[in-house]
Amino acid sequence: MSNSELRRTSELQLLEMAQRFFDAAADQLGLEEPLRELLRYPKRKLTVIFPVQMDDGSVRHFEGYRVQHHPVLGPTKGGIRYHPQVTIEEIEALAVLMTWKTAVVSLPLGGAKGGVRCDPTQLSLGELERMTRRYANEISPLIGPDIDIPAPDLFTGEREMAWIVDTISMHHQGQYMPGLVTGKPLVLGGSEGRDTATGRGGFFIAQETLKHLKRSLKDARVAIQGFGKVGSNLAHFLQQGGAKVIAVGDVRGGVKNEAGLDIAALQRHVKESGSVVEFPGSEAISNEDLLELEVELLFPAALENQITVDNAERIKAQMVIEMANGPTTWEADQLLYERGTLVVPDILANAGGVTVSYFEWVQDRSFYFWTAELVDRRLKRVMVKAFHKVLTTHLQHRVEMRTAAYMVAIDRVAQAARARGLYA
Repeated sequence: MSNSELRRTSELQLLEMAQRFFDAAADQLGLEEPLRELLRYPKRKLTVIFPVQMDDGSVRHFEGYRVQHHPVLGPTKGGIRYHPQVTIEEIEALAVLMTWKTAVVSLPLGGAKGGVRCDPTQLSLGELERMTRRYANEISPLIGPDIDIPAPDLFTGEREMAWIVDTISMHHQGQYMPGLVTGKPLVLGGSEGRDTATGRGGFFIAQETLKHLKRSLKDARVAIQGFGKVGSNLAHFLQQGGAKVIAVGDVRGGVKNEAGLDIAALQRHVKESGSVVEFPGSEAISNEDLLELEVELLFPAALENQITVDNAERIKAQMVIEMANGPTTWEADQLLYERGTLVVPDILANAGGVTVSYFEWVQDRSFYFWTAELVDRRLKRVMVKAFHKVLTTHLQHRVEMRTAAYMVAIDRVAQAARARGLYA
């Protein structure tokens, strides 16, 4: 099977997995069939094919997507990713997950996702800008501050969000609409704390998980698979809090030091070399072996489907906190639960990013901006409250934390859908 076929299979599995988690929670809630059908599938799926002039004068066509799950509680919200193997199935699955992520932390938003099938590393700055602006124009009928609010995702960032908000603002008599997207540069209405929000949110969840198990963060052994923006920031916060980060990995491999890695030095090494590998004072370790280390806290912060039936029995971590989307398969989740391993699911653990994106949108709508300290304080309040609501459901219903998180999220959206009724 080719790499593209493997990726497509993985994306279909992610969509099917999200639906299985939904069904398990819906069964626990006794959700009525009409609501199951309403919430199980997205409301809108848009595919666009558009031309872009390249630097050499040729014209190349790109395929892009925007999927909105359900705006029951408010506008939809979700990132835009650039990748050569982006598919509509992947975008659909991530849009569905975004609805449950926003609902579990009680944000007045629904879920969405977008993407363009391209290799951004092979495009010049001018080509990337022209592609981004044309894609923004193509999806513009579906997005807006009160409709659907995009954000950065894989291979997109502040720069691309600035191009998008500028493009669409120009189509509205030049009226600048900062609430159109989040993840913008500060000077254009971005929020303090946005860059570190997902990692900091995961840190708050780790603190609460340890408290629940009557454990201390001090000297807790940690392994993190994935050392991008999320994993790197998370490692920094954990080390600041007294934890011992003994292993981290990225796409090229991993490094380990039983005495604890110097995260600041490792971050400098990555900036210079592009990878954690060959970090001085560490030994090499594969990402597969990293997952099986004997640690208190394991953070999968890389790709989906990393913990499966093939390695679940060898996972020795006492707690798994999912910072990536869909890193644990359905079957592996059941095995870990039966063994007594506490798994904090992705829709809760990595919701810090969308929470601060929501804060940015609120600030843009009011034209009143908060300090970094206020953002962090409000983020902690949201994450801690959500964790304990999920924990209470987990204990009361005697289900794994994932099903509990989905129950909290689905129940909130279902209550709103019932209250709004059916327009026919």
